[in-house]
Amino acid sequence: MLRLFRDGLRNTSRPAPRPGRASSLEIRHDGSTYKVVLKRVASARRYTLRVKNVTGEVVLTMPIRGSLKEAQAFAERQGAWIGARLRRLPQAIPFAPGATIPLRGVAHEIVHRPGRRGTVWIEAPEAQFPEGQAALCVAGDRAHVERRVRDYLKREAKRDLEAAVLHYTRELKLPTRSVGLRDTTSRWGSCSSEGSLNFSWRLILAPAYVLDYLAAHEVAHLVHMNHSARFWTLTQKLCPATERAEAWLKAQGKELHRYGETKPATLPQ
Repeated sequence: MLRLFRDGLRNTSRPAPRPGRASSLEIRHDGSTYKVVLKRVASARRYTLRVKNVTGEVVLTMPIRGSLKEAQAFAERQGAWIGARLRRLPQAIPFAPGATIPLRGVAHEIVHRPGRRGTVWIEAPEAQFPEGQAALCVAGDRAHVERRVRDYLKREAKRDLEAAVLHYTRELKLPTRSVGLRDTTSRWGSCSSEGSLNFSWRLILAPAYVLDYLAAHEVAHLVHMNHSARFWTLTQKLCPATERAEAWLKAQGKELHRYGETKPATLPQ
């Protein structure tokens, strides 16, 4: 997450904000219009501007008693900075015909097959072109491609994660656990105090050993609800590829959020 700090004014004389106040504003700079989400924080003493690497969302954190006028002026002064940061973000790749996306770490081109029956299926490279790219084929109307690809990826993620979780719970002689899917930007998996396991469906885009590691990681939390030495010893025992998977996630994990529809920070003119 990229941050920019600037001195702000304290507004101790103003009353607390009332319900219904603006939650975002728009600024114009160099021919572009940017949406800026406002986040009022009681502990904030100055205005802070940041651009989220994953979604491209521009967020302005402000004192809870700050004014919309001051927030607008602050954001407008940083219009050039916002534009520069947004241009540096990785380009989003939609689930659209012609796009190349990873599936279990292997590149697949999305190919629209409007005249075919079915929904989504994989076609391997043809024998005469062994160096070719696998195809993720989608039937039906073009308007349904994005949804069908996303649904397919979620189904595949759930299937792989359920199999991996079942394997590790059996290995530890633990009760079977259900698997939930999320699309969070801050974590790849979670284990609640009640033992509920949830994972990002985007793990299906990563190499298979990465998904397998996350399943082992969260199942290990069913035994050790912490990140103690004993937890890591158990995780590495379950999944020998733990360090390799951690390194991959650190280096390339954020790239998985490039795929699919994202919220644009630049508004249409």
